[in-house]
Amino acid sequence: MAATPSEEARAAVLRREVAYHNDRYYRHDDPEIADAEYDALARELRDLEERHPELAVANSPAATVGAAPLTQFTTVVHRVPMMSLDNVFSADELRAWAERVEKQVPEGVSYVGELKVDGLAMSLTYRNGRFGQAATRGDGTSGEDVTANVATIAAIPHELPAAMGPWPELLEVRGEVYMPTAAFEELNERQAAAGERLFVNPRNSAAGSLRQKDPAITASRALSFWAYQLGEVVMPPGVGEPDALRHSHHGTLDWLAHAGFPVSPDRRNLASVDDVVAFCAHWQDARHELGYEIDGVVVKVDDLGVQQRLGSTSRAPRWAIAYKFPPEERSTRLLDIEVSIGRTGKATPFAVLEPVFVGGSTVGLATLHNEDQVRAKDVRPGDLVMVRKAGDVIPEVVGPVKKAGVKRPEAWRFPSTCPVCSGPLVRLEGESDTFCTNLDCGGQRVQRIAHFASRSAMDIEGLGEQRVELFVDLGLLVDVADLYAFTPATLKGVEGFGPQSIANLLAAIEASRSRPLSRILIGLGIRHLGQVGSVALARAFGTVEAIMAAGEDELAAVEGVGPVIASSVSRWFASPLNLGVIGRLRDRGLVLVEPGPADGDEAVPPTLAGRSVVVTGTLPGLTREEAEAVILARGGKSPGTVSAKTYALVVGEAPGASKIDKAERLGVPVVTADGFERLLATGALPDN
Repeated sequence: MAATPSEEARAAVLRREVAYHNDRYYRHDDPEIADAEYDALARELRDLEERHPELAVANSPAATVGAAPLTQFTTVVHRVPMMSLDNVFSADELRAWAERVEKQVPEGVSYVGELKVDGLAMSLTYRNGRFGQAATRGDGTSGEDVTANVATIAAIPHELPAAMGPWPELLEVRGEVYMPTAAFEELNERQAAAGERLFVNPRNSAAGSLRQKDPAITASRALSFWAYQLGEVVMPPGVGEPDALRHSHHGTLDWLAHAGFPVSPDRRNLASVDDVVAFCAHWQDARHELGYEIDGVVVKVDDLGVQQRLGSTSRAPRWAIAYKFPPEERSTRLLDIEVSIGRTGKATPFAVLEPVFVGGSTVGLATLHNEDQVRAKDVRPGDLVMVRKAGDVIPEVVGPVKKAGVKRPEAWRFPSTCPVCSGPLVRLEGESDTFCTNLDCGGQRVQRIAHFASRSAMDIEGLGEQRVELFVDLGLLVDVADLYAFTPATLKGVEGFGPQSIANLLAAIEASRSRPLSRILIGLGIRHLGQVGSVALARAFGTVEAIMAAGEDELAAVEGVGPVIASSVSRWFASPLNLGVIGRLRDRGLVLVEPGPADGDEAVPPTLAGRSVVVTGTLPGLTREEAEAVILARGGKSPGTVSAKTYALVVGEAPGASKIDKAERLGVPVVTADGFERLLATGALPDN
């Protein structure tokens, strides 16, 4: 069926848009839309041209690779074209691709899975084992000569080991130049310190770094490289190719690694499509555990002979596919920038966004951190902005999407007064943070009381932020001490509170009276004083009176405290307002004492000093809070989540499956309830 006029018009629009965004992405390293939005446009154009071949035109961007090289660099013609990859976005599409491949290969197919690094494709040429030239992919036929810049990348060998010779007269190694996330963050810190615009993401930073006229700038950017394929190989007369290069893709990668090229350690041989799908699913979940960014997985047929039989289209091989992860960056409209007030009075700017689906959820708000970050990112209400949400990380605005010739709104200015109480906002000297200095600010009050009631502090079940805000609005709560004056009459008639809910909340408040001093210190929300410091002070001094009487030097001398925390604690207790809260807590029955060892008992040894131990499930004879307390008492930390820095995961009855899965992926030791006692006593992990 012939294309309709509307389809013909749509194809023309798509060709212009895809070509324009190709140019912004590949030539200028300054995309105006997120990758996912570009992928959708390109896919729509390809689908239209496949359904209606009469719409396809010569050099359609749907059939081309990258973009033409920049004229500021010498052009390098690729001996073997550097192709792109076709994309799939779901397990079903991945299986459909494999099914098409396997229909053409009745003897069976095995695969290799590699991580799709978000960087810049690069061709490295070696002559007789010596590095000679580096070129970008460009439009796939010709690229830019960036030899001097690539020569500064420490991961790329300049001379190949003589023991593996004789080397090919010409050896072309292809791979991806990328910027590790730590290097990207450090680069943006330098940019912010210099008052320069921040870079949007590691991929564009890597590409821009390679296109510098001064190699010294490239050298300062800490770029790295993964090799993933060979291009042309020309052996000396009478010398055959090494056996490793004749049969399999995984053999080629092993040979490259042996030759000194960095090759991804996370590549895997995959025997079946089910293995391929599982590999992709694993890395979709684990992508943020790497030190660099990936946006998918590349799947290749392993047998080089089968690759040759399958061939390629004009732009991509049929024997490989890119499985793209759900997008973590999308563009949307920045409607406004507002400021929230935290429990310490810290004023934090945040973005109010036109809701956008990104990173697996719909995002309407995103962090902007502080005044300096807003200025460095140069985002303004009314801008089209790029928003990023990576896994469980709080969404953030990456930067504006600027278009030439489009006038931007006025720059946003940090307010001088608090949006809650209208008190002054003050930026402390030498710091990037701004604070509301009114200790009676309602915004601080809600956050302070909610923090006091939180699980890590007084653990008052049923008293979340919404209920605290309700009680503050009704005048029932001015500070945390008011909680301990609550009676059934206080809550009678309050919307949402019947006899049972009143009884439950009062019981939870009553139970919190017996919390030790360390939990009260955590709950008071003293700036810089966290869980470990609170336990250290409580154990060292025993009572709140002793802490109040101690000088800064005495406080700082406690292991795990130091001068910054000591100064903050001393200032907090010097406030008459805060001393009034402490007095009312004491008057209303809180003991404000840290239990020490019983008579005749020895002090608990710091067997877990500085170590992070996570608990999941129920342990015999201990509540979750008691288990965390015994870890803290031994100098350890007990966060709620597993990370690469976790020393051990303790697993009791009915544990959280996600914590166990993550521990296994990260190689974190898992300790059973039986082994927990030994861990506490010695700090030693069970033998494997």
